[in-house]
Amino acid sequence: MHTVSLYSTLATKDQMNRFFLAVFLLLLVTKISGQEKEKRKHLDSIQINLKRSLDSILKNTTNDLNIIVLKQKLKEITPKKPKKEHIGWKDKANFTLLFNQSVFNFDWQGGGTSNVAGNATLNYEFNYKKNSLTWDNKIIADYGLTFLKDEDFARKTNDRIEFNTRLGQKIGQGFWNYSLFINFRSQFDKGYRFTKNPDSEETIRIEETHFFSPAFIQVGPGLLWKKSDNLNVNIAPVTSRMIFVDKEFTNVTDYEDGDYFGVDAGESSRFEFGGSLAAYSKYTIIKNITLEQLLNLYSNYIEDPANVDIDYTLSINLLVNKYITGSFVFQAIYDDNATGGFQIREVIGLGLKYKF
Repeated sequence: MHTVSLYSTLATKDQMNRFFLAVFLLLLVTKISGQEKEKRKHLDSIQINLKRSLDSILKNTTNDLNIIVLKQKLKEITPKKPKKEHIGWKDKANFTLLFNQSVFNFDWQGGGTSNVAGNATLNYEFNYKKNSLTWDNKIIADYGLTFLKDEDFARKTNDRIEFNTRLGQKIGQGFWNYSLFINFRSQFDKGYRFTKNPDSEETIRIEETHFFSPAFIQVGPGLLWKKSDNLNVNIAPVTSRMIFVDKEFTNVTDYEDGDYFGVDAGESSRFEFGGSLAAYSKYTIIKNITLEQLLNLYSNYIEDPANVDIDYTLSINLLVNKYITGSFVFQAIYDDNATGGFQIREVIGLGLKYKF
């Protein structure tokens, strides 16, 4: 009897608990439903007042103007969709062909020599990104010639082939990355020094450089600060550099060690160990005009570390339309292994541009 009474008491308590729980849930749902109704009622009131205000303002202007203003306002307040981060390979290429011409007739008294010049440039980038890993690659090919009236030989205005590859691993959530870079630079064609024969006034050219003479290869780990593809700085305090040349330029009579790009007599290469910095920026000045800057610094720890090699390039590009472009390029190079002063180059022209 006592056992049956105990079971009956427990069952009654369990039913009471369920009853109170059901009442509590019912009251909670009712309260939430009431709050939602009040919220909807409040929003409906705001919507009605806003519509009345707009009606009172818009009734005094034309429908065409109202549509323009409302579309513009809707565009302003519509939240922008976040850009989806690209994962995997991404490439782009630009080919530019610039022309320059000056012509003077026989009766022109102001002086000058008729000439025509052309410059072709190819920039190709193929980059990889996945999570915190980036791998950036860039090929630059640049070649230009100018033809002067009554001259036997064309002269180069530019000759450059360069390959850059850089691996980056992001550090935390900031802009810093661990990095490893490789840089290769050389030229396509032979380079000459031009002189005049004092007796016949004939132009004489002497070969000074050609493909892979010189050639520069730099390799080094470091730290990369990369805010975007258009603004980054790579610092590599431990960088090795190899300079390769043709022995025919170091085996000449009376050659002194280091005269040809720092290479000793009878040798075809030179090893340097130092630190480097590479900085890149690109931004829009005004619509259709961009300014691009590239700075490379290198210090050889083994020999004259305070004597820093400098390679600075400034490019201003004007996009006339999809295919026509104007370009101004300024480049300054200081390398005491090549010459004792700054090497300066300027190119300005109008030409064709094609993206693919």
